[in-house]
Amino acid sequence: MKVNEAIQIQEKKLILKIRVLVLFYIFALFFWGITAFPIETELKIICGLLGISLDVSPDVYTGFTGWIATVTNGVIDTNHNYPFLSYGTDWLAFSHLVIAVAFVGLYVKPVRNIWIVYFAMIACAGVIPLALICGTIRGLPLWWRLIDCSFCVFGLIPLYFLHVYIKRLEKLIDYTPTKY
Repeated sequence: MKVNEAIQIQEKKLILKIRVLVLFYIFALFFWGITAFPIETELKIICGLLGISLDVSPDVYTGFTGWIATVTNGVIDTNHNYPFLSYGTDWLAFSHLVIAVAFVGLYVKPVRNIWIVYFAMIACAGVIPLALICGTIRGLPLWWRLIDCSFCVFGLIPLYFLHVYIKRLEKLIDYTPTKY
């Protein structure tokens, strides 16, 4: 009886750890997705915080502030002259929200839906070649591409722990997958 109770306590602790990590991941995906919609407004706020004037050429600034001024002017010009291009950013935002919804399955049935962890790990790993190849083609500074790559590294950390905890839970409950 006591062994069974100890197993149930371990199971509950593992499920709690898993669910907290899953909720963190859902929140992170939702946050990064939702913030992609108002990108022009956000960039204008950042410019205000950094003391960047949008009334002068971005060439006046150097380094990080120069990059932010250039990006902000590019987004403003694009939205003014070609607003339909921002539709791509809308889809980027939407994709984050859709992926966040997929994690609900992991929250509900973590052992059965461990494939979501594998899917997310593959997606994180895909960030590195995308950032390094496409960022180079698009003329992004190396330091910016490395910041983008850091999302992969930071994204993999909770996924690694999710994988470890789910595998422990799988062993603890002696999970046997169904055939289909």
